[in-house]
Amino acid sequence: MFSAFGGGSAWAAAPAAAGSGPSLAGSPVRLIVPYTPGGSSDIIARAISAPLAEALGTNVIVENKVGANGNIGADLVAKSPADGHTLLLCDVRALSISPALYKLPFDPSKNLQGVAMLAYSPHLLVVHPSVPVNTLAELIALSKKKPMTFAVTAMGSSAHLAGKLLEERTGGKWDYVPYKGGSQAINDTIAGQTDILINGMLATLPFVQAKRLKVLAVSKPTRVGLLPDVPTIADSFPGFESGTWQGVLAPAGMPAPVLAKISSELLRVIRLPAVREMLVGQGAEVSTMSAADTSKFVETERKSWQALVTRTGLKLE
Repeated sequence: MFSAFGGGSAWAAAPAAAGSGPSLAGSPVRLIVPYTPGGSSDIIARAISAPLAEALGTNVIVENKVGANGNIGADLVAKSPADGHTLLLCDVRALSISPALYKLPFDPSKNLQGVAMLAYSPHLLVVHPSVPVNTLAELIALSKKKPMTFAVTAMGSSAHLAGKLLEERTGGKWDYVPYKGGSQAINDTIAGQTDILINGMLATLPFVQAKRLKVLAVSKPTRVGLLPDVPTIADSFPGFESGTWQGVLAPAGMPAPVLAKISSELLRVIRLPAVREMLVGQGAEVSTMSAADTSKFVETERKSWQALVTRTGLKLE
C-alpha cells in the first residue's frame, strides 16, 4: 500500500523545511495512533511519517497504543511533555464523543490542543455479500424481521454513534458486536461473523472493490466520485452525515513557535501529491484546519454528540 512512499524521490517536489523555525532534532517525534494497525488513522500516520521526519529533521515513529476507543493513547499524549515530541493522530470526532460516554482520566478540551486537521473520510455502510439486501431501505426492512448483527469498530466510536444515529433516523434494529479496531470489525464482517458494518471509506473501500463487502450507502451528504452509483444515506434521510475526521493533537501548553512549525509542516505534507493521491485514491479527502480551528472542532463536536447520547440514552456497559 505504501510503496509510493519509499525513498527520498517522492518528496523532491516539496523540499523539507527542517532548517526554519525551532528545532526538534535530538530525539524522535512519537506519532501515537490509538487504534489497531490498518485503520484510517494508521494508514495516514504511516503515509506522512517519512516526509514529516524529513521536514522536522528528526525521526518520526508511529506507535499504536490501543484500547478504550482510543482513550488509552489519547491519555498517554495528554500526560506527555508539551515539547512537540509526542503527538496524537486520531479520529478527532471519536475523541469528541468520548467525554459523553466514558469517565476519562483526562479532559480533551483542557489537556489536549489541536495541531492540524488533515483529512475526512466518509463512512461506508456495508454488509456481508450473503445478506439479501441491495439498498438501505431493504436493510431497514430486513432488520425489523430478523435479528441482525452490527460490527462496531469500538464502543463509543464515531462509527458506533453513526449506527445509533441511523437507528434513530430509520427505525432500523440491530445488535452491536464490539471490536478493538476497524480492521478486526472488517475481517469479521468479511468472514460472515457479523452482518452490517459502518466504517471509514479509507479503510473499507478496498474490500468493496474486491467484492468482499457489499456497499449500500455512503454517509457523505453528496455522492463520492469513486462510487458514483452508490446513494448517500442523506438521499433518503436528509441531513445525515457521519465519517472520520483525521487530525493531530498535542499536549496542551506547547510553545507557540513549536506548535506553529509542526502545524505548518503537517498541513504541507498532507498536500504533497504522493500523499494526496494515495488518500483520494482510497476515498478520503484532504480537508485541513489550522491548530485553532481543530481545537474548536473538538468542542463543537463534543456538544453535538453529547446531545445524541442524551436523546438515545446510550450507555456503555
